[in-house]
Amino acid sequence: MPIKIPDDLPARAALEAEGVMIMGETDAIRQDIRPLRFGLLNLMPNKTRTETQIARLLGATPLQIELSLIRMTHHVSRHTSPDHMEAFYRPWEDVRRETYDGFIITGAPVEKLPYEAVTYWDELCAIFDWTQSNVHRCLNICWAAQASLRHFHGVPKHMLAAKMFGVFPHRNLETTSPYLRGFSDDFAIPVSRWTEVREEDLPAGSGLKVLMDSPQAGLGLVEDGPHRSLNMFSHVEYDSDTLGEEYRRDVDAGGDILMPYGYFPNDDPRQAPRNQWRSHAHLLFGNWINEIYQTTPYDITRIGT
Repeated sequence: MPIKIPDDLPARAALEAEGVMIMGETDAIRQDIRPLRFGLLNLMPNKTRTETQIARLLGATPLQIELSLIRMTHHVSRHTSPDHMEAFYRPWEDVRRETYDGFIITGAPVEKLPYEAVTYWDELCAIFDWTQSNVHRCLNICWAAQASLRHFHGVPKHMLAAKMFGVFPHRNLETTSPYLRGFSDDFAIPVSRWTEVREEDLPAGSGLKVLMDSPQAGLGLVEDGPHRSLNMFSHVEYDSDTLGEEYRRDVDAGGDILMPYGYFPNDDPRQAPRNQWRSHAHLLFGNWINEIYQTTPYDITRIGT
């Protein structure tokens, strides 16, 4: 089934070129089904790239999905044009009375800061609380996953001696989980972060369940059943060249950065990387969306009740 996004969203052309089915407003209205309503709270600097990455995975599923782009109410993005933000994004204050079947909160380049030093921390905490009454299922990515565990469970984050950066092998720890249906026992996923959450800090009796981890990169995916959320500490949504662009950006800036682990063939940055995670990205998102479809109320006003 197609994904319904604004006709003039820049991601649209890229998705259509890849063969992702895009639905127009007229066709969406004609279908006699209720589209799943998804919100994307996009905290990443490159808003357009992240929109494309997430929409690509949502649009590959056999369901009609209506995607809304949401921003922090008072935080001003420095890396995306005001015209783009005005045209496609709604502040959270304007949507807080609405309900969503699925809600995605991305990572953000603020992980070196204490949580309370992030300028929008209080609003993000309010959003986490709001998801408990207005969202059926939530997916938190990278820093947002750490922030969610801190907010709901008091789990600390730890600074790493060096950036965890590359494509790392992960293990499927819960083969019967509906979210890992079809996953192999081991697989590779991109990781890019300066901090980590440790399994030993997860409080006993909290209902948290580790679904995947990496011997090198630590926790990969933690289900928070009591709060109906998945917390992913990697970037399964990344494009093939995203880590390479991050690497070259840091090298050009004179940063002390290691070459991304397991990314460039023969550790040669002149060679194009091979995407080892694309199939598992589609599997994870497809499983998450299917779980939402199977359990969300048909009457969207009943979400949270």
